[in-house]
Amino acid sequence: MLSLLKPGTPEEPLLRYGRIYLRPARHSDWRAWAALRRDSRDFLEPWEPTWPYDALSRAAFRRRLQQYRTEMRNETGYAFLIFRKQDDHLLGGVSMSNIRRGVAQSASLGYWIGQPFARHGYMAEALQAVLSFSFETLGLHRVEAACLPANNASRGLLAKAGFTEEGYAREYLRINGIWQDHVLFAILRHDTR
Repeated sequence: MLSLLKPGTPEEPLLRYGRIYLRPARHSDWRAWAALRRDSRDFLEPWEPTWPYDALSRAAFRRRLQQYRTEMRNETGYAFLIFRKQDDHLLGGVSMSNIRRGVAQSASLGYWIGQPFARHGYMAEALQAVLSFSFETLGLHRVEAACLPANNASRGLLAKAGFTEEGYAREYLRINGIWQDHVLFAILRHDTR
């Protein structure tokens, strides 16, 4: 189930699904976000762009929030943190970027989960919430995702969420300091989820 709240300006989407809810990051989330990312660093780094030297600092988090707000205001991206409903514990994050309108009506999906919460189904629920938001609220036609060929967990997650593998992109993204090939996935509005 999807619900939207307007606690401030600009509107702040609140997405609920199963055991989790998602909302945009706030300044007050910095400590929990930095702790989860720090404690999960070895787990996350092989799948992400190289972390800058100040990746977990309060200043870097503020810059991130500013970028997210600009993208949300311009309707070019939405970034959410994932929380467990039962105790409001931060689990990870999901973002939609490069939202393209016009004849494309599409977006790119990215996600991360803290190591203690991996393989518990939380990210599968988060993706369903974000896909509902993408198709039902934003009116998109297509959501794309990419992952490293060796990332079997991510490949399985995307397949479970209803994504179709569409191709292979050589040296697609610079991950952990190296240009790496990616497997490309997409889901369309009318596909089964």
